[in-house]
Amino acid sequence: MMDGSGNSLASLMGKRTARHATRTYDWDALKFQADLDPKYRRAQLRYVGTGGTGVGSDDNAVPAEHFTFSTMLLPAGCEGPSHVHTDVEEVFFMIRGRIRLFFERAGETFETELGERDLCSVPPGVYRGLRNDTDEDALMCVMLGTAKPVTPTYPPDHPLAKIKRT
Repeated sequence: MMDGSGNSLASLMGKRTARHATRTYDWDALKFQADLDPKYRRAQLRYVGTGGTGVGSDDNAVPAEHFTFSTMLLPAGCEGPSHVHTDVEEVFFMIRGRIRLFFERAGETFETELGERDLCSVPPGVYRGLRNDTDEDALMCVMLGTAKPVTPTYPPDHPLAKIKRT
């Protein structure tokens, strides 16, 4: 069956599937920061869209519609400098290692540490930065997105379609 653009479901979903085996770390996405100071060295592995790194496009990533998703490798002793996203929430989810996140808004500061499977969601307008003070590389998921999605529905013939949520 074809969608409105003439693509089959298999073709559509094939373009929306990103395999780890086909990703490569992009050490150049934020190279301009590392060129200023090597402590800013880190790599992005893109899955959905290009994130907020300024990379114009990535034909190997799933096109972004409502959010971007990548993994970031932060080498031991390196950091991501303080920055702000004025239009989107940014989520950090730790896969491996530990990082220190630091925040600033209107002169107020806060720091926290994230370890394996910890998450921090940073709202728009809050400056955020991160540091890897350990001797091991840290690997995290980074997602940028906007508002809450519409509550999903079920196929009409599914038993859950008849249940009214409150």
